[in-house]
Amino acid sequence: MTDPWSRRAFLSTAGGGALWLGVPQARAGTGPVAGTDTDTDTYETMRSVWRGLSLGGGFPVTSEPFRSRLTELGDQAEGWRATMAPAPRALWPDLGFATDPEKMMLSYFRLRTMAEALVRPGTGHTGEAALRTALLTGFDHLRTEAYHAGQVSYGNWYCWQIGAPQALLDLCVLLQADLSPAQLADSCAAVDHFVPDSAVASYSGTSTGANRVDLCRVLALRGVVGAEPAKIALARDALAPVFPYVSSGDGLYRDGSFVQHTWVPYTGTYGAVLLGGLGMLFALLRQTPWEVTDPGTRIVFDAVERAWAPFLFNGLIMDAVSGRAISRGVSALDARHVQQDDHGRGHAVLAAILLLAEGAGSAERARWRGLVKGWMSRAYYSPPMADRGMGLSALARLAEVEADTTVAALPEPVGHRLFASMDRATHRRPGWAASLSMASQRIAHYETGNGENLRGWHTGSGMLAWWGSTYGNGQYSDAFWPTVDPYRLPGITVSRRALADGAGGDWGASRPDAVWVGGSTDGEFASIGQHLRGLGSTLTARKSWFFLADTVVCLGAGITSTDGVPVESVIDNRNLGAAGTHALTVGGAVQPAALGWSASFPSPGWAHLAGFGGYVMSGSGSGSGSFKALREARTGRWSDINRGSVSTALTRRYLTLWYDHGTNPVAAGYAYQLLPGATAAQTAARAASTDWLRVLANSEAAQGVGVGALGFTGVNFWQTGRVGALEASGACSVTVRERSDGTAVLSVADPARALTALTVAWDRPVSSVLSLPPSVLSAETGARLRLNFADLRGAAGAGQEVVVRLG
Repeated sequence: MTDPWSRRAFLSTAGGGALWLGVPQARAGTGPVAGTDTDTDTYETMRSVWRGLSLGGGFPVTSEPFRSRLTELGDQAEGWRATMAPAPRALWPDLGFATDPEKMMLSYFRLRTMAEALVRPGTGHTGEAALRTALLTGFDHLRTEAYHAGQVSYGNWYCWQIGAPQALLDLCVLLQADLSPAQLADSCAAVDHFVPDSAVASYSGTSTGANRVDLCRVLALRGVVGAEPAKIALARDALAPVFPYVSSGDGLYRDGSFVQHTWVPYTGTYGAVLLGGLGMLFALLRQTPWEVTDPGTRIVFDAVERAWAPFLFNGLIMDAVSGRAISRGVSALDARHVQQDDHGRGHAVLAAILLLAEGAGSAERARWRGLVKGWMSRAYYSPPMADRGMGLSALARLAEVEADTTVAALPEPVGHRLFASMDRATHRRPGWAASLSMASQRIAHYETGNGENLRGWHTGSGMLAWWGSTYGNGQYSDAFWPTVDPYRLPGITVSRRALADGAGGDWGASRPDAVWVGGSTDGEFASIGQHLRGLGSTLTARKSWFFLADTVVCLGAGITSTDGVPVESVIDNRNLGAAGTHALTVGGAVQPAALGWSASFPSPGWAHLAGFGGYVMSGSGSGSGSFKALREARTGRWSDINRGSVSTALTRRYLTLWYDHGTNPVAAGYAYQLLPGATAAQTAARAASTDWLRVLANSEAAQGVGVGALGFTGVNFWQTGRVGALEASGACSVTVRERSDGTAVLSVADPARALTALTVAWDRPVSSVLSLPPSVLSAETGARLRLNFADLRGAAGAGQEVVVRLG
């Protein structure tokens, strides 16, 4: 259950160029029927398409960034040629694979890179005899020593069934003219041995979601290399279970969630593999007898904007949906020392969207190209065209859309999206964006495995990450994960009880016994809540976030623990970089900039961090009479959190704000506002406007706020009760938006998925109901609105929207 270190990097390298890149964009007719005399032409055409997908083309090899990248590719290939030393169970001295199949897989990756340098123009080694000889020597050595029919697999299954065979089959296509029929036949037999048809016989285990797409890619190319139509047909047909929406386990959900490993949100990594893999397979099989015509593919196309776009911002993809990949940083085996981060993962998704767009309708294709161009144009922190981790073919796709003057860059999508099926939310405003990570019985606190993400313990404890449109885009890219205090992630409430690396177990085993996690939204603003139960802790709490126009209102209540250690709620923890001296102003006074400085301040109060934004602390709830601040430098290593990473020491500066609830708190709480991008004057003004925000409730029974200027009321009912003008007969979330046109929208949700019936009343005169979802059995209007809902358990936490006319 893993994707090894260089999975994303290798996917990008092999990710291919779209069909405009020097590859036939259409075939005459639909191609010959398998079994006819023209089969050879069909397979050769498909191999040509795959070469185009793998290598790209049409880009200027003498212009930057391609010139430098091709030179680097040639130098890398020459270095590996020079150090190749075939020996028993090893092809390179640093990649002995007697007990570690990942090193066998990485050996194939190196050969594939060498093959690219051989066949690409501009590498300085194009067509070079010495490189060709080394390639063929290495190809035969691995065929004899590692990957052949009859070999018993050991260690990580992924290496044998996905990583190695994908690279091997790419080699068979790229080196086809240099390989004998016997070499090709042996390679096909090896793939058949490790990836038999039974690998896709059942949609279960390691053959689901992105892994299933990867397996189908192996089977399809195996069929193309061996000219076996049955293999290609099997690959096409085995994709079918990937397309439908799922209601549990791995795959795409109706609300846009994507889960892999049953319990882990994975839109940014496994989801990206699925998106890119499908794009390549759709392109390979298009206009052949095996074209994918399953109507379920519509779900994948819809998911581009439902599942992926909400997590893309200025070219990055938010870490909230990248699982243990956040810990990878720089691989110890990567001689180029290219860092894997949220921007690199995002760039790979952008390239995958462009490839998938080639099979979309014209309007959809044009919109996606505009979205990608917009993300690229705003990627000031890490421009995609300067990404050394991107494969040349993917880079060429991005370069083409960037240069296309007929494509207008589209702005960032604005709105709120709640992904109830994976306990995630995104909030996007014109000048900033945020993501929220939670955990429940359905979704793990975090994922560790294979020595990765060893200290991600509290990422699901309400981590609130955010970025500005023109600032802070390196916040989580610039060595954040190896240097941040893992007990002080922004937004979380946490026990300071020390945890062991990998605490809670591998592969999403750490799931809390909590069901009320989720909320309600009208698509612009939202009321989100989490019944928090700490990992390896007695900590319990009720946390709510109200996402509004220029602020996130954060409430905490019922914070209780008997761990015998302090409990904290982290207001924010900003990465200031290697030498940042951003000024902190508290209540109008600029605080010291010296490292190691710390202080406590009364709450209510306000603080402003230059270059980022402001914070208004309302001081509501026991244990929040003051808040603390700390400016410090922290040193860590990627190897601290991922055993396959480099051990180079990194130091970053942090400014942390938090509430200290003390040791063994009982029913503690907090209330504060996060104001991204606000100036100190704007923050002070908000703090002075004591009537702008009304905290309607902040207890273990309910949490709610009202903002009259926005026509907003949001309440998370943890149990039956009444808050302000709202009343609920059961635990639920209610968001109300009163509009200037005399109408109002009520969104009601059952985050716990436990209600067989629910009544929600609103003490507001309503003249008529304009629209109702099927879940509403009856609606009573007049001086008071009363909504009677049917069984909501099957709604999967989704909001039920009612529109009324006030009067």
